[in-house]
This record gives sequence, C-alpha cells and structure tokens, in this order.
Amino acid sequence: MDEDDGQGEDGAARAFAQLGREVSLLRAAVEGLTAARENIDIPDYEPTLKRTENVLGVLAQQIAAMRKSPALAMDPAHMAGEIASAATGARREDQRLIAEARTALDQTAREIGNRLASARRGDEQNRRLYLFGGSGVVLGLVLYAAFAGWLARATPDSWRWPEYMATRTLGAATQWDAGQRLMQSGAPESWGLILASNPLAEGNREAIQRCREAAEKAKKPVRCTIEVKGGDPVAP
Repeated sequence: MDEDDGQGEDGAARAFAQLGREVSLLRAAVEGLTAARENIDIPDYEPTLKRTENVLGVLAQQIAAMRKSPALAMDPAHMAGEIASAATGARREDQRLIAEARTALDQTAREIGNRLASARRGDEQNRRLYLFGGSGVVLGLVLYAAFAGWLARATPDSWRWPEYMATRTLGAATQWDAGQRLMQSGAPESWGLILASNPLAEGNREAIQRCREAAEKAKKPVRCTIEVKGGDPVAP
C-alpha cells in the first residue's frame, strides 16, 4: 500500500511539473509573439495577450501554492485518518450539546416538579389554616358563651357589663328598653299592673305626694283621694 501511495504522490508531482512546463512554454511563446509583433502585419493583440499573460501568471502562482498544500502531501491513509478524526470531533461536540440540552431539560423538569410540590404544600397549608381558624372561631364562641356571664359578673358594678351585655343581646337601643322587654317577658301580669298604675301616678303626682307627707307625719297609713280619668288603662 505504501508503494501505491508513493506512486500516487509521484504521479501528482509529475503532473504538476508537466503543467508548470507547459505554462512556461506558453508564456515564452506569448513573449516571443510580443517581440516579433513589429515584423508581422497583424492586428494589435497586445492588450489581449497582456491579459492572458496576467491570467497565466496568477494560474501559475495558484498551482505553486497548491503544490505546497499539506493536503496534497498526505497519503490516502493519512487523509482518511484526518477525516475520521474530524468526524469523531464533530460527534463529540454533538454529544456534548445533547448532554447539555438533556441536563437543562432535567433541571427544568425538576424546577417544575418543585413548584408543583410547593403549590400542593401551599394548598394543604391553606386548608389546615382554614380548619384551624374555623375551629378557633367555634372554640372562641363556646368559651364566650360559657364564661361571658361569669366574666361580666366578676367586673365591678360601676362598669355595668351585665347590663350592657343584656342590652346588646336583646338588640335594644337602651337599657330601659331592654328592661321593659325583660319585665314583659318574665312577668306579664306585673308588667300589666305597671302599665295601668303609671298613668294614675302621673295624673295624681301632687295628691300622692301630699298623702305621703301626711302618712309620714301621722306615722300611720292615711286615705288619699285620687282622680281617675276616662280612658286610663285598667290592670288585668
């Protein structure tokens, strides 16, 4: 195989050498034609020949550069090895890019999973918070119902907490209204007597006051005369 590689390389070198000689002969011919132009009655080809000479010069330079190229100095086995090495490097780069993409995808999947787990934990915490909050409200209501009266009675009388609590519980505007409602509900007959006696007391305020003074002076009960107006309520 080494002999074949050597023969191939020698053949390429001979071909380039032959091409160089032909270019040199062509350049010499062109130069000879240019020198003999005065003796031959032909059209003026100097511009065309000049351009041709320039092209041939450039072509010769390119051929010389190609002969110096490392690729032409390689044998087929070496070139095949370089191609295989380049392909292996490209595959390694592709594998690296694929690995990086897979790592990024795995990281993104983990982040999404963590966010979903955090959201589930947040929902569970919210449910527990609602449960504990509701239980606390119910427990607070039970404790308030059980100990509110005792706590109100334990306060000083000047604070009037029991009266305020009764007024708010009955939804009355004032303690007087709350007391009327309690008396009417607790003792309807006594409440009726109060309603019946109130107009009599209001209409005979002065007479009752005189009778009270006379009783205090006599140190014993006395008879009093009062006026009863028509339309005054009568006790049941």
